[in-house]
Amino acid sequence: MAGHDKDAIRHNWTHEEVLALFDQPFNDLLFDAQVTHRRYFNPNRVQLSTLLSIKTGACPEDCKYCPQSARYDTGLEKEKLLQIQQVIGAAKVAKESGSSRFCMGAAWRSPHDRDIPAVAEMVREVKALGLETCMTLGMLSESQADALAEAGLDYYNHNLDTSKEFYGEVITTRTYQDRLNTLSHVRNAGMKVCAGGIVGMGEEQRDRAGLLMELANLPRHPESVPINMLVKVAGTPMANEEDLDPFEFIRTIAAARLMMPQSYVRLSAGREAMNEQMQALAFMAGANSIFYCDKLLTTANPKANTDMQLFSRLGIKPESFEERQGPAEQEAELVQRLDEAKTDSLFYRAG
Repeated sequence: MAGHDKDAIRHNWTHEEVLALFDQPFNDLLFDAQVTHRRYFNPNRVQLSTLLSIKTGACPEDCKYCPQSARYDTGLEKEKLLQIQQVIGAAKVAKESGSSRFCMGAAWRSPHDRDIPAVAEMVREVKALGLETCMTLGMLSESQADALAEAGLDYYNHNLDTSKEFYGEVITTRTYQDRLNTLSHVRNAGMKVCAGGIVGMGEEQRDRAGLLMELANLPRHPESVPINMLVKVAGTPMANEEDLDPFEFIRTIAAARLMMPQSYVRLSAGREAMNEQMQALAFMAGANSIFYCDKLLTTANPKANTDMQLFSRLGIKPESFEERQGPAEQEAELVQRLDEAKTDSLFYRAG
């Protein structure tokens, strides 16, 4: 884009600028996203996370995509908060399977203060195994965010879901500002932010652009940005939405990579319905994190051995926890990749 500094980390995107990214020829968009990706990451490493539902169903919210809402009959069985030994056991299996981050999700509108000691203990025990920790528990107050940070929680996930303009078509039981407030509490407490959204809910391209604009214009970019494809669950109001064009999904991944170049962009829910070619394009577009488990809270996910077979064919390896700690030799390698990416970009564009 004319006058656009591709090396800049920006927080002032406009709708028109983001739509211009989406409107680029597909090959140009993927090329730019891949060059940007190589500036900040090893292009052949993907971070693996495992997600465990620690409390399932009976959520009072009315999110129209969610089978955990108590308002919809989806056949989902309610479960109380798991015992800590169950969580530790699942975390051990996740680590042995190659995951470096363990995410714990509870179907709450927001946790009660009485719930915080139990989930804080889960955080401490999982961290003791040498895993990064992430939780998604709904809206948090300032004091709850502080308590989780004190327990050592690394990431807190709270998605914006969609654009401000389309948000009312998705959920009415909490506001967009409620979501932004929780992200602010998380950041102020010193935790890393995991925030993304869902596409394929009947929104327009302008809404997908608006979602990315909201995320990229936060005071600090989320360290992790999950891009979910709607999983259509029978019994939810969005069960019969039309499928999103796969190329439009890849454009969303690429735009996220260009706008938030230092963030992990997670290829998240919906992978079960994506063929290998679509997933490979997503990695080419800058996705470098996946959920690596058989189930995402309540919906299916590709089997772990299937992921490893695809990784082998693509020459991709799981990223280790140590690789994200930033030792000096990795910093030197990053600088070298940046120089090579700039040279390649100039060479090809000049031709």
